[in-house]
Amino acid sequence: MAKLQISNEWWTAPAEAENGNTILVTGRKSLQNVRLTQKYNYRIEITWAYQGDAKGMPDFQTSKLMEQVQDALEACFANDPVAVNTGIYTGDGERNWVFYTRSLHIFQRKLNEALASFPVLPLTFHAEDDPQWEEYEEMCQAEVKAAEL
Repeated sequence: MAKLQISNEWWTAPAEAENGNTILVTGRKSLQNVRLTQKYNYRIEITWAYQGDAKGMPDFQTSKLMEQVQDALEACFANDPVAVNTGIYTGDGERNWVFYTRSLHIFQRKLNEALASFPVLPLTFHAEDDPQWEEYEEMCQAEVKAAEL
């Protein structure tokens, strides 16, 4: 059985929070082949609340730690694609990672392995069924296409 090919193409676009703060939306492109497997039916959102600057963005130290966490998560799921990180939202005092996974239990185990070397992080989790990838479809509407520039 061939290994599932997961795109590593991303886009970033600004969005606006209700209070006017900017939220940077980063989405992964070209995931139709993953969706067509119909195996990644659970959406997990990981939220990291932080004390934002005047514009709601993280300070340099927090941003660097978030980048290290992102790298650890990407490495973990690249080796064992039980989950796919489809989107990242940063701004208004929060960083949100969105994953679609085949198994909540295995995702939890792999996440704990990936984050084991980090200090305790201020993370909260939300999981729900989303077999139609509704959140992903909504996020993709924020992508600014080259033709729109």
